[in-house]
Amino acid sequence: MKEVLYKSTRGNKEPVTASEAILKGLSDDGGLFVPDCIPVLDKTVAQLSRMSYQEVAYEVMKLFLTDFTEEELKACIRNAYDDKFDDEAIAPLTEAGGAYYLELFHGATIAFKDMALSILPHLLTTAAKKNQVKNEIVILTATSGDTGKAALAGFAGVKGTRIIVFYPKNGVSPIQEKQMVTQKGDNTYVVGITGNFDDAQTGVKKLFGDKELAKEMDEAGFQFSSANSINIGRLVPQIVYYVYAYAALFAKGRIAEGEKINVVVPTGNFGNILAAFYAKNMGLPIGKLICASNDNKVLYDFFATGAYDRNREFVLTSSPSMDILISSNLERLIYRIAGNDAVKNKELMDLLAGCGKYEITEEMQAQLEDFYGNYANEEETAAAIKKMYESCGYVIDTHTAVAAAVYGKYKDAVKDDAKTVIASTASPFKFTRSVMNAIDAKYDKMDDFALVDELSKLANVPVPAAIEEIRTAPVIHDRICDKDEMKAVVKNFLQM
Repeated sequence: MKEVLYKSTRGNKEPVTASEAILKGLSDDGGLFVPDCIPVLDKTVAQLSRMSYQEVAYEVMKLFLTDFTEEELKACIRNAYDDKFDDEAIAPLTEAGGAYYLELFHGATIAFKDMALSILPHLLTTAAKKNQVKNEIVILTATSGDTGKAALAGFAGVKGTRIIVFYPKNGVSPIQEKQMVTQKGDNTYVVGITGNFDDAQTGVKKLFGDKELAKEMDEAGFQFSSANSINIGRLVPQIVYYVYAYAALFAKGRIAEGEKINVVVPTGNFGNILAAFYAKNMGLPIGKLICASNDNKVLYDFFATGAYDRNREFVLTSSPSMDILISSNLERLIYRIAGNDAVKNKELMDLLAGCGKYEITEEMQAQLEDFYGNYANEEETAAAIKKMYESCGYVIDTHTAVAAAVYGKYKDAVKDDAKTVIASTASPFKFTRSVMNAIDAKYDKMDDFALVDELSKLANVPVPAAIEEIRTAPVIHDRICDKDEMKAVVKNFLQM
C-alpha cells in the first residue's frame, strides 16, 4: 500500500507522516495538512456493503493513516465506535421526505462531531507513542457549540492529555452550553469568551502560532495539539460515514452499484462537506455536493461569485454551529483548485487575514462544478422542520433543516432526481426550543427540559442519555474572559 504523507497548504517544507500531522494539528507555517494524494478505495461497494461501520472505518482510514499499524488502527476504531453510540449501525440512514437522512448524532454528545471526536483521542495518544513524545498534550479548541462538548467527552480522563475549550458566551444554545459547563474530568477546562465563534477560532490560531508560548510550554512539559476540524485526524474519520452510507444504500437495494448519489451538508467550517469531496475523489459515486448555509451565507456567495468575503454582519441564528464567517477547512479546497500551489494559497489566505476578502481565478472557479451552494434563512429553516414533521412525523434539528430547505431549492432549480443523502448533523434534542417553536409557537412558554419531554412524546423517541445527564448536573466551569485574555487563561490553567 502506498505511503500517504502530509504537506502544508502554505509551505513547501518536507512532508510529515499521518501521525505527525495528527500530533501537530496545524503546520508551523499556519497552513493545514493535506494528503500528498487522495488514495482510491480498494474494496468494491459489494464488499463494503457486507461490513459493519467499524470494518468500513478501517478500510477507509488505513488508506490515509499509512504509518499506523493494522493493530493500532483497529484498536483506535474499536475504542471509539462502541456502546457510547446508542445505535449499532453507528450512523443509521432514515428515509423521509424523499431523501435519506444520515443520522450522525447517535454518539455521546448527540451531534456529528462525535463521529470524529470519539476516535481522535485514541489516534492522538497512539501518535504520541509512535513519535516518542514525552510532553503532556494540551488540546486547545474553539467551538461554535458541538465540537467543544464532543472533544471534552472524548478527552476527559485520557492520560497524558489536557483539554481547553473556548466558546462564544452568547453564541450557543442553552443545551449546548449546559453540556459543556457541566463536563467532569480533572483535565478539562471550559471558558466562555465575550465575542463570537470567529473571535474564539482566531484567538486559538494565534495561540498555536505563538512561538514564545510554545517555548514556555515545552519547558513546562506541555505541547499544543488541536481537536478542531483543521486536524487531519478529524477529517479522515468523517470520510468514513459517506462511504458507509453509500454501501448501506446498496445493501438495502436502494441504489445500483456505481449509481451516483447527491450529498447535502449543512456547512459552517467546511470540514464535513470536504470529507464528502474526499470520498468522491476516492472513487465513491457522488454527483453533486450540495453546500447548505444559513443566514451567514459566506460560502453561498463564494460558490456563486468566486469571491470569499468575511466583511459582513455576523448573524446569530437557530443553527449556531454554522454561525461562522471564516470557514477554515475551505483552505484545503482552495489549495487543491490552485493546483496544490502553496504560494498562491498563502497569498489568498494572507488577503483573508488582512483585508478579509479574496477572489479566485476563473480557472479555479471552473474546478468547483462538483459543488452547488445555497442558503436558507430563519423562516425557511423553521418551515422545513414543520413540513417534515407534518408530512411524515420525522423531527429534524435546525442544522438538518437548513440542509433540507436547500435541497428543496436545488431540486426546484436543477430538476435532478438522483437519490440524495442529507447529513443530519445533530439531534433535535440539542436545539429543542427552536425545533418545537417551528412546529408550534405554543411551546415557547415551556422551560427547556419540559420541552425535551414534549419533543420525546412528539417524535416518539426516548430522551437521549446526553440530555438526561445534564438535567440536574452542577455547573463546574464558569470562567468567562475577553478574547484578548485567552493566552493568560491558558497559562493559568496549566499553572505556568
